[in-house]
Amino acid sequence: MKSSAKITIKTTQGEIEIARDYYYCRRCKNSEIPLDARLGINESSYKMTKGMLLEVAYWGQNQPSFEAAKEIIQKVHGMYVNGETIRQITEELGRLVHEADAQRAALCLEHMDKIDLIDDAKRQSGVLYIMTDGAAVNTRAQDENGSTWRENKLVLAFTDKDMIRRIDGGYIIVKKQYSALIGSAEQFKGFVLDTALKAGYGKIKEVVVIADGATWIRNMCNEIFPDATQILDLYHLKENIFTYAKDKFRHDEKQYTPYAKRLITLIEKGHVDEALDEIKNDTHSSSVNLKTYIENNKTKINYPLYKSKNYFVGSGAIESGNKIILHRRLKQPGMRWSIKGAQAILTLRCKAEGGLWQSEVVDRLCA
Repeated sequence: MKSSAKITIKTTQGEIEIARDYYYCRRCKNSEIPLDARLGINESSYKMTKGMLLEVAYWGQNQPSFEAAKEIIQKVHGMYVNGETIRQITEELGRLVHEADAQRAALCLEHMDKIDLIDDAKRQSGVLYIMTDGAAVNTRAQDENGSTWRENKLVLAFTDKDMIRRIDGGYIIVKKQYSALIGSAEQFKGFVLDTALKAGYGKIKEVVVIADGATWIRNMCNEIFPDATQILDLYHLKENIFTYAKDKFRHDEKQYTPYAKRLITLIEKGHVDEALDEIKNDTHSSSVNLKTYIENNKTKINYPLYKSKNYFVGSGAIESGNKIILHRRLKQPGMRWSIKGAQAILTLRCKAEGGLWQSEVVDRLCA
């Protein structure tokens, strides 16, 4: 049986009404609308073209809220899409992309020993930087301690050729690779390796990992980047020294500030053992075990050497990445997320900010 039916669909050019043939078999009870399949709307309940679905998801991850995305879509495309529909589309597409990322990450780990690394002599000159850090996102799920906060692990990779110098002497990183995961360190390893490979790991001569000294990061990098120079973020070190000094002198700024600055100067000049001598016999109570912290990272604080090679020694780029990827979108006042929903948004944020929207979001949906 053949009949004709009209439908209104949303496209990037606006809403259009079309008439299409509808075929139904009374014997087998199957129905078919060939034009819907050609337009790519046969598997979607939203009656939007794939181009419009992508547009909705882009604004859904880009704006500070789904309601803000609704207003942008109304203004840019002249059509109404309610906030709940925007949320559903954005999270569905984000989950689809995250599943592809997770599969690729698992393969990277499984075949880590088979990764085609170029011989040192043939590698490009330059430095590949890999930075990783964690930041909390508020969810609707409680852990065993009753907390709804979950750590999102973020990795950032870029090379020294991906930067331009500002007039004030600082740098702007113009090309970055990001990955984010609300999960365990073991699961995160594959995402880190995959991100590094996309940024040029194995093809660039020097690899530098900058982190805050967390044990899980150190162990992970020892395993997947054995050839890398690991650097303890200087600003985390300074923060821990000041916290230690404040505890030692009971927040007497006249005493703790000169003491902290003296320790920092010793370490920055390469006199680590002298700095350790200053604190090795200290028995006062502190929230920071500074002696152990420095000893555990002793091979990662040769700042005179790093500066002579013009390496970054701070993790400001990953701190900024946390703000760009997570804070601006997922930590607005009153926001709480399902874990899967938060992961979906984070994944899309990483693709958009890393310049991979076309290759890993658009191509994924349209494959």
